[in-house]
Amino acid sequence: MTTGDMTPDGTTTGDMTSTGSTTTGNTSKGSTTTGNMTIGDMTTGERTARAALCAIAEPGDTLINRMIDHTGAPGALDAIRSGRLPAELAPTEGEVRRLEHWRIRLRTASPDEDLAVCDEMGIRLVCPGDPEWPTTLDDLGPARPYALWLRGPNDLRHGCLRSVAVVGSRAASPYGLRVASDLSSQLAERGWTVVSGGALGIDAAAHRGALAADGPTVAAFANGVDVPYPAANDGLFAEMARRSLLVSESPPGAPPNRLRFLVRNRVIAALSRGTLIVEAERRSGALNTAAWARKLGRALMAVPGSVHSRTSEGCLRLLREDPAATLITCCDEVIEMVGQIGADLAPRPSGPVLPRDRLDPATRAVLEAFPSRGTAGPAQLAATAGMDLPTVNGKLGLLSAAGFIERDAGGWRLTRAARSRSH
Repeated sequence: MTTGDMTPDGTTTGDMTSTGSTTTGNTSKGSTTTGNMTIGDMTTGERTARAALCAIAEPGDTLINRMIDHTGAPGALDAIRSGRLPAELAPTEGEVRRLEHWRIRLRTASPDEDLAVCDEMGIRLVCPGDPEWPTTLDDLGPARPYALWLRGPNDLRHGCLRSVAVVGSRAASPYGLRVASDLSSQLAERGWTVVSGGALGIDAAAHRGALAADGPTVAAFANGVDVPYPAANDGLFAEMARRSLLVSESPPGAPPNRLRFLVRNRVIAALSRGTLIVEAERRSGALNTAAWARKLGRALMAVPGSVHSRTSEGCLRLLREDPAATLITCCDEVIEMVGQIGADLAPRPSGPVLPRDRLDPATRAVLEAFPSRGTAGPAQLAATAGMDLPTVNGKLGLLSAAGFIERDAGGWRLTRAARSRSH
């Protein structure tokens, strides 16, 4: 417990100890003082408390965040240790039961050891208020992370300033894998960070596409950043730890948890300016990420697929039923959705420009007057085109020089290239 006054940000001016006892003298092991705490001590206490909360509670628990808002992370840990919550929080019966679970888990938690392991493995703990903390995570409100464990050289906050989540099914089709890889590579080339979940299928293709373009990519884990899951992506994660960034709400060594896969989707959506669903079956977890993107007011996008493909059922349903979802076919359209309004507009799509498209109207009218087979004389062409004979004769010379027509014994005829309509 602490004996100092509470500051507006929820921290205290007294020292905190693991035993909760206090003295009025100098700090000793297992005790606190009524003297002022230095900024460094306060930071260490807050960081250690948040590391402990990551270890004992499921990510994004609303009660934990209410406790942190009310008393700060060290105060929340004290409340769990004592089993008593402030009356102002008005906990429900379910929350009181969760408090007891956390109190039991706290007995075996070792946040100091977790932080020591981090130092050895090049893992860092980023907390709210740190320079690297992405403020977009605060959009999650009571479901925001208590802290994030990071592994890799890239700066998380800076990378998320221009970021797109690219997610989809694990059992992806070759079409989906190609689209995810190509779009992610093109986004990375344009300076956008690709965020995904590190899973097999679309997620892995998105990460690899960004790495292939030597661009930034972030994988949000449902387990510790030192635990390669799925194991098939071990090589990919090692490369990302060396060149990009791995992120998790769980401390080092934490195994994957089925529930946490859905919970981490909110982090993927919150870190990004928009979420792109490349492929998703009707019950795909990627649709949960889409729901979070919609809830957070982020851009929501989906790639269309075959109506005969199970892996596209979720995307097609999203495009049909969700007014917020935008159909995406290329990188430019993604950037238009997540970029600056008016500055990142996608070019208007157009068909290929053929040589005949560059002809003036009169010359083109003469060309269109030719029969698809056989020959025609100037008089016949003039009648068909509705033009005088001297004008037609002049246009025939231009069309011949351009390779559209050639002279024949019976008059003029279209060249083979002109008959194929590709000229």
